[in-house]
Amino acid sequence: MGIGNYIKEIGRGKDGARSLSREQSADLFGQVLDQSVTDLEIGAFCIAMRIKGETAQEVAGFLDATDARLRKISTGGRPTVVLPSYNGARRLPVLTPLLALLLAREGLNVVLHGVATESSRVAAQDVLLALGITAQTAIEPITSGSLQFVPTNLLCPGLARLLEVRRVVGLRNPAHSLVKLMNPCDGPAVLVGNYTHPEYAASMSATFSLLQANALLLRGTEGEPVADPRRMPAMDVFLKGAASRVQEQQGGALESVPGLPAPDAQSTATWTQAVLAGQEPVPLPIARQLEHIVNLSRQIVA
Repeated sequence: MGIGNYIKEIGRGKDGARSLSREQSADLFGQVLDQSVTDLEIGAFCIAMRIKGETAQEVAGFLDATDARLRKISTGGRPTVVLPSYNGARRLPVLTPLLALLLAREGLNVVLHGVATESSRVAAQDVLLALGITAQTAIEPITSGSLQFVPTNLLCPGLARLLEVRRVVGLRNPAHSLVKLMNPCDGPAVLVGNYTHPEYAASMSATFSLLQANALLLRGTEGEPVADPRRMPAMDVFLKGAASRVQEQQGGALESVPGLPAPDAQSTATWTQAVLAGQEPVPLPIARQLEHIVNLSRQIVA
């Protein structure tokens, strides 16, 4: 069928490009995920969307196509916290596994999904492996109070392939936005979204509202969905799409946090174990994030 007609609309440059409807976006992205188009068309789509930017309706359509192709995780109807981990860390330790394990300790189901997209960074998967937590090799039901790390290619091979395009062209594409917004579970979920630039905060907020999602949104640490231990970020909660500010940003930042480990996987894993054992304190920004996620999960149950 081809997506040339859609590329003609979105590829007219920053000022001349036209946005697609939700239905058109779902059709386009479904063809991309199914690999029913050429590599040239996929490259043109990625670059065109990078220049134009995605509207909330387009992202919703892309998510519709993705959702139809996802291999869903069975949760038994229990609300599940979803942590997308795709950036890893370079300057700071990646603390997404710490947040995930703290949430599981609260009795919540936790799904951490992702794949390494940059070779120069330490991935959450590296830290989990150092903690003795291996990646799933098949989609399995999640049990209460447990943590699963699910590689993206298990959830949706087409989406994993699209993420790999970045290694070729050097630019992010819509897949990098979608993985931070999708619900890979077959039931209700609390999506923990994060952004690195203010424009993404606005677009993610619009999408969460449009989809009537339950989510917590904050500026993460080097692209990871965990609060920076050096500073308190603003945090917004979405309950069935209705947004409310639950945490105000605090001015200033610490140059370093006493006791924070080196960013390598083993040091981070050892420190994570010390925090879980009560030998090191949970950094305040992460403790607040944990509190807000737990509260939102309880509201969904209620």
